[in-house]
Amino acid sequence: MLSPFVTSPASPTPVEEIAEALVNIGPLHDLPYEDRLWLATHGQEWIANAGDILYEEGSPADQMVLILKGELHVRRQQGGPMALFIGRAGQMTGVLPFSRMKAFGGQGFAVSPLWALVIHKSLFPEMLQAIPSMAQRVVSALLDRVREVTRIEQQAEKLTALGKLAGNLAHELNNPASAAQRAASGLVTELRANRANRFKLVNLCLSEEQIESIQAWEQKIFDHVAKPAELHAASLITREETIRTWLDTVACPDAWEIAAQFTEQGITAADLDELHTFLGPNEICVMLQYFARYLRTSRSIETLLSSTSRIFDLISAVKAYSYMDRAPILEVDVRDGIDATLQMLQSRIGKVRVIRNYAPDLPTISAYGGELNQVWTALIENAIEAIAENGDTGPEAKLRISVRLEGDMLLVEIQDSGPGIRPELQDRIFEPFFTTKPPGQGLGLGLDNAMRIVRKHRGHISVRSEPGDTCFRVRLPLDQLQAY
Repeated sequence: MLSPFVTSPASPTPVEEIAEALVNIGPLHDLPYEDRLWLATHGQEWIANAGDILYEEGSPADQMVLILKGELHVRRQQGGPMALFIGRAGQMTGVLPFSRMKAFGGQGFAVSPLWALVIHKSLFPEMLQAIPSMAQRVVSALLDRVREVTRIEQQAEKLTALGKLAGNLAHELNNPASAAQRAASGLVTELRANRANRFKLVNLCLSEEQIESIQAWEQKIFDHVAKPAELHAASLITREETIRTWLDTVACPDAWEIAAQFTEQGITAADLDELHTFLGPNEICVMLQYFARYLRTSRSIETLLSSTSRIFDLISAVKAYSYMDRAPILEVDVRDGIDATLQMLQSRIGKVRVIRNYAPDLPTISAYGGELNQVWTALIENAIEAIAENGDTGPEAKLRISVRLEGDMLLVEIQDSGPGIRPELQDRIFEPFFTTKPPGQGLGLGLDNAMRIVRKHRGHISVRSEPGDTCFRVRLPLDQLQAY
């Protein structure tokens, strides 16, 4: 039902004038005047003002709309990739003959004064009989519409995938970047403290024998002290309190700071007792302050090295994932592509246990590396979402990935412990736009895209599923001549 804002003009336009205006409709530009006159005679003239609602989302679609003047927009109230469709003068839109469109996909409204001719679908059989060429014209229009919708949906799928990739990468980079920042800040603090402390060390005027004894004691600490991770929390607290009490006996300032660092290093009060054999209380205090700062500085440097190495690994994974700066077709190690994909999705994998079963000495294959990684991304993301849907976060949450040879094909299996795919849906999951996810969470193009890429490589993809065990199997030919 049309909105009350859409009306017929008080003074209808002569049908001859409408027929002349119809020549500006793209698919009808070479339609004979007699045929255009038939449309003008049997159609209903529309007029609407800017801002008027033409139809609501979900209302029955029963009109073919020929826009003679003005512009209309269609917005999806429920969101989605095609949030806005624009119809301008010269376009043929609405429901068309042979179309399976049942309802309007969004709310339509005029953005400027609108003049249009509409043909009710009940007239379609008569129209096709009276104007035989309309069949070819509307089929062409339908194909153009499908191509445009598919292009927009695929673009939205790529943007969604890019957003996920950027989110995963940002999450993965945040941890090492934050750790590096904290380590650098701590390093600056300790260097400044030791700058002030260096004069105290000089004033000690230690003998050569004392210096050698200090070096031997420090080396003993590094070589023989047990790691504190072996102790329970209560034991660590007791050890720290014992060290702090020991430091108080030599009147050492900042005893709490030194005690915490020594406890982390695994030093005990018994280790400190050895210092009395070659140093006095003042020398012990200054030396231990310097040594504690050295330990913290070393830990900060190790953190910096580890964090920057992690960032480098992530950047390398991004390059490997996208095959940046490389030819599109090259010799690809499928295992490396899967590992790069897993690294990019690490933040989403969470506590899921990933089990890799890679056969040794697997050959490379000639392939589009970046496109194959899109296949692994789609399959692994689906597996992760299936496991999450199952509410599985314990040791039973498994993602098993196997790569091995099967005849003259390379076989990749991606298996998850999710709830499985219902038997009646298993034959449809590779259909474009088919999805079992809630509205707005999936476009139904991931597996379709994976299927097309695998077929492009002359391979095959299949699925086997039951509750608690879903396995996607991808077979790719080894022989380059078979692949291209």
